[in-house]
Amino acid sequence: MKYRKLGNTGLIVSEVALGTMQFGGKMNVGNLGQEETTRMVKVAMDSGINFIDTADVYSLGESETLVGNALRGVRQEIVLATKVRLPMSRNFNRSGATRVNIMREVEGSLRRLQTDYIDLYQVHGWDSNTPLEETLRTLDDLVRQGKVRYLGLSNLMSWQAATAVMLQERLGLERYVTAQMYYSLVGRGLEYEFQSFAEFHNIGILVWSPLAGGFLTGKYSRDNPAPAGTRFAEAGSFVPFDKEVGYRVVEMLKTVAGRHDVSPARVALAWVLGRTAVSSVIIGARKTEQLDDNIHAVDLLLSGDDIRLLDAASDPGVPYPKWMVLQLDTAEDPRSKVLYPERYANGGLWRDLRRTHPAENA
Repeated sequence: MKYRKLGNTGLIVSEVALGTMQFGGKMNVGNLGQEETTRMVKVAMDSGINFIDTADVYSLGESETLVGNALRGVRQEIVLATKVRLPMSRNFNRSGATRVNIMREVEGSLRRLQTDYIDLYQVHGWDSNTPLEETLRTLDDLVRQGKVRYLGLSNLMSWQAATAVMLQERLGLERYVTAQMYYSLVGRGLEYEFQSFAEFHNIGILVWSPLAGGFLTGKYSRDNPAPAGTRFAEAGSFVPFDKEVGYRVVEMLKTVAGRHDVSPARVALAWVLGRTAVSSVIIGARKTEQLDDNIHAVDLLLSGDDIRLLDAASDPGVPYPKWMVLQLDTAEDPRSKVLYPERYANGGLWRDLRRTHPAENA
């Protein structure tokens, strides 16, 4: 196993984390019970994984309960993360990032996980119905009370995340140190703005669904769609993407995988692990052999040519305003090439769309 720092903190986590959405039977994303959960946790820990990610809403608390049971006697050896914000019942006050709901749900998570603290407590999404300051002050209180060690956000747009971080800094509150976000070879939207935000603010990205609900395992094709009961058939539509692009990406994954004699899934995970600002990649296998294969992605070193092939096959294009930012800051501004010449190797960061070549003495 290999390890990285969790965002801009001193906490060290494994490059891959064990995801837990498949634990429990109320979400139809795995239906694993206690025996399977305990076995999966043991395999993960034996391989060097020290980071487990769950959420209160996963099977409405059942996942946390199963994980808590599996961690009896070894809780202190694990960096444990969970989340709050999504509905836990039909009671509308048991939803959202309000002070009332956060305070109640953190107690529920602590009880189910059988621990007196949570290493990383994450807000599962933006709450447009609650004042942001209310959410952030409540989270700060949890850190001051010792119930939570670090704070993270999840599934926010870059302006939302930036607003939250700036407000935390202005009010002197505990800052978000991680952002749990979807990122894969068929879901590269994170690169438009959020990745740059994370780099600028030293926030570690925790990647969820790096295999796009199982599609990037390479099992499926135009002529072999996912059958009922598979993870992709159940969860794949939750991470929508252009299927034609997806099939093209899978073909390239198989090509690169053949070069290294590994699975396409391992290549897809290695690609994500190589992206900037990533602290850890969350893997949520149903079977131990799948987990073992995914874990070994940390040892796969993709060549520059491998990465170029994968990037080209999955290239989503560059939307405005990012293309203009790149044009002005990296193509037209001569200071960037002087300060960061290594970034311009192999053709440069951005093709100069206006072919601007100011005279040396201008």
